[in-house]
Amino acid sequence: MTDTNRSPLLILASASPRRKELLLQIGITPDQIDPADIDETPGGDEQPRPYAERLAREKAAAVMERHKGAYLLAADTVVAVGRRILGKAANEAEAKGFLSLLSGRAHKVHTGLSLITPDGQQITKSVTSAVKFKPLDSFEIDCYLKSGEWQGKAGAYAIQGLGSLFIRQIQGSYSNVVGLPLQETGALLSGNGFPLWQRALQPSTVQE
Repeated sequence: MTDTNRSPLLILASASPRRKELLLQIGITPDQIDPADIDETPGGDEQPRPYAERLAREKAAAVMERHKGAYLLAADTVVAVGRRILGKAANEAEAKGFLSLLSGRAHKVHTGLSLITPDGQQITKSVTSAVKFKPLDSFEIDCYLKSGEWQGKAGAYAIQGLGSLFIRQIQGSYSNVVGLPLQETGALLSGNGFPLWQRALQPSTVQE
């Protein structure tokens, strides 16, 4: 028999500690974290925003069979300079190239969000923020590379850390640049029946 008083489970299909921390900021603790393992190679002519949406959609779909009857949230964040997608730098040399490219110019950060509801409906959207870097000199870039903060970060920087020293201006959601746009995520959840405020006041325990 189904317990109708029990809040539905929320599964986060992401291993990102930043997304987990951002959800906690609005009082939401995922019931389980189940990262998706998919091919993240961009298509030959794929634009950054549709690419972020596709990855979020595919990440959610990849694990949905394991979590029927739950809410399943997936996200993917992409840094882009024009049509060029800057993923996670594979090494220090690539990270240096990314930072040199971002220096003194504006770029966009796109986060794709995809939610699968307990009845199997999938809703996917994206949020975009514009970020402008100050001009970086070689000393600043070298120091940042030595910090190691660039590792595992789209575009090779973390706005919530030392990377904040590079940010001259942001237009749009700050939390989107970190990895999960909170206002839009909350609206996506609550707009599809998830008891956001009930869960925010009664956080559950994460099971990894």
